[in-house]
Amino acid sequence: MTHIALYRAWRPQTFQDMVGQQHIIQTLQNAIRENRVSHAYLFNGPRGTGKTTTAKVLAKAVNCERGPAIEPCNECDACKGITAGHIMDVIEIDAASNRGIDEIRDIRDKVRYAPSEVRYKVYIIDEVHMLTSEAFNALLKTLEEPPGHVIFILATTEPHKLPATIISRCQRFDFRQVSLQEQTQRLSQICAEEGISADEDAIAYIARLSEGGMRDAISLLEQVSAFGNSRITLEAAVDVTGGMASEQFYQLAEAVRDRNAAAIMPLVEGLTQAGKSPDKCLENLIYYFRDLLVLKLAPGGGAATERIVDRERFREMAEAYSPERLFAMIDTLNRYQAELKHATQPQTVFEVALLKLCTLEEGVRSGTASGGQASSSGSGASSTEVQALRQQIAALERKIEGLISGGAAIAAAGEAATASRGAGGGAATRGATRGAFGGGGGVARTKVKLDAYLASAGSPDSGSARMKWGDVLQRVKEEKVTLHAWLKDGELVSVSENNLLLAFKNEIHRETTEKPNHREIIERIASDVLGKSYMLVTVMQKDWQSGVDGAGETPAGDFELEHESVESSSPKQPEWVEEAVKLFGEDLVVVKDKT
Repeated sequence: MTHIALYRAWRPQTFQDMVGQQHIIQTLQNAIRENRVSHAYLFNGPRGTGKTTTAKVLAKAVNCERGPAIEPCNECDACKGITAGHIMDVIEIDAASNRGIDEIRDIRDKVRYAPSEVRYKVYIIDEVHMLTSEAFNALLKTLEEPPGHVIFILATTEPHKLPATIISRCQRFDFRQVSLQEQTQRLSQICAEEGISADEDAIAYIARLSEGGMRDAISLLEQVSAFGNSRITLEAAVDVTGGMASEQFYQLAEAVRDRNAAAIMPLVEGLTQAGKSPDKCLENLIYYFRDLLVLKLAPGGGAATERIVDRERFREMAEAYSPERLFAMIDTLNRYQAELKHATQPQTVFEVALLKLCTLEEGVRSGTASGGQASSSGSGASSTEVQALRQQIAALERKIEGLISGGAAIAAAGEAATASRGAGGGAATRGATRGAFGGGGGVARTKVKLDAYLASAGSPDSGSARMKWGDVLQRVKEEKVTLHAWLKDGELVSVSENNLLLAFKNEIHRETTEKPNHREIIERIASDVLGKSYMLVTVMQKDWQSGVDGAGETPAGDFELEHESVESSSPKQPEWVEEAVKLFGEDLVVVKDKT
C-alpha cells in the first residue's frame, strides 16, 4: 500500500474518527442537531490537525440524505459523492493558487444559484490567508449577506493575516495539536489493522517528530514501514528520519560533560558521513538536553524520552549536569539553531555550537558556587582577555598589600593632621591635598581610634544615612560613572559627628575614591542628599570588622589621612602606582564581561 493509499484509508470520514479535536466536534454536532448551522466558519490551527478534513465531514453531515445528521452515513449518494469529490455543489478551493480578485468574483456570482444535487452549497477555501486584499474585500460582501443555501468554511494556519472584518463574520474554531498519547494510540491502531509490526519506542518517536500533526505522523509511519518491510524499530525510525541514535546522543553529551573538545570533531564528522543534517542533529540535541533537564528537575514526573533505550544510563547522564548548566546549554543551542537556518557552512556552525557548550561549565560552576547568582560584573563566562586582566589585578593587589604592610613613613605633618582630626575624626583642612593617583607628594598614613565610629554605628544618624546612601550612589553615577564604579565597593558603616565612614573590600577602590577631586564630588553630593555637611573617611572592611569584633584600634596604615608630603617638592610616583599605570594607563577603565 502506498503512502497516499494509507493516508486516504485512514483519513477520518465521520466526526467520530477525528483525533484530538473533541471540543470542536461537539460544538458542530450540537449546531447540526439544533438546526443552527452558521453561514461561515473559520478553522485555524497547525498543519495536519484536521481542518480541511473536518470541513468535508461537516459538508457531508449537513447534506446527508438521512440528515442533516450529527454523523454522515457515508452510504448515501450525497456522502459518497462528496467523499469522492464528484458533487459539484461542494467546492474546495486552494487560495494559495487562486488568490486573486477574479476567482473570488466568480464565487460571488455563483453563490446566488441554488445547489443542484445536495441541500447546501459548501465552499471550502484552504489557506485563505493567501488571498489578496482586493480578494478579501470582494469576499467580505458575500459573507455579510450570504444566501441561505450557502456555507463558507475558511481554513488557515495563520489567522493573524486575515482582516478583522472577515474574522468577525465567521464562527472561529481553534484546532490544537494532537497530543502525544492520542497520536500514539491512533498509530498503534493503524499498525494493528494494517498488519505492521512496530515497537512502542518507535511509535512514540514517530509521534514526537510529527509535532502534533496527525497527517505528518501517518506519513512518517508509512515511510518507516516501507524501509523496514512492515517491521518498525526505533533504530529504523531514527535512521529514516535523519535523527541521532541513542549511542550518538550519549557520546556527544559525554564529550560536552567532560569538556573534551577534541572528541567533538570526529563525532560531528561521523554524523555528517552518515548523512545526518546539522540542523536535524541540533534540533534533536536540544530535545535530548531538554529531557535531561526535565528528568533533573522532575525525576518523578515520568519524563522519559523516547529517544533513549537505556533508561538507567540516561539517568546517570542527567546526574552529571547541574540544572543551571543545562539551562545555559539549551539557550546556547537555540541561538545557534536560528543562525543555522541561514548559514552557508551548517556543519561548521554545528561544530562551533558544540565547542561552545564545552566552555560553559566554568561559568556555571562559578555561578553555582555563589548560590547560582551572576558574578559581580553581571555577566556570564569570562573571555580570555578578561581572565588575563583579572590575574594582573590580583598580582597588583598583592604587591600593593606588600608595600603597605612594609609601612609608609609617618611624616610629622601626618601626626599634626591626626591631632587636628582627633579620635572622633573631626574636620581637618586638606588644602592642597593630593590623592593616591594624584600628581604629587607621597601619602602619609597614621592609625586612628575607631571607638567613636563603633559607638555610633547603630545610631539614628547612621541608620538614616545608610537608608539614603543608595540615592547618593545614584547621584554620583549620574555625574561620573567611573567614580561610581569604584565607590560602590565601599559600604557606609558609621556616621560620627560630621564624618561618613566607608569600609572598602578592595584597596585600589579605596585609594581611587580618596582622590581629592573624587572626594569633593562625593562629599558635595552626600551633603545635598543627607541635608548636612559631611567629610569622607575610609577604612578597609577587614579592619572595620576587627573593630566590630573587639579590636579597639586599627593597625598602622589601616585608616588613611591624606596630606601633602613635606619631603618632596618634586614628587615621585609610588611603585605600585607606576605598576598600575603600566598595566592600565592613566585613565580609569571599567571592565565588563560579555559572553
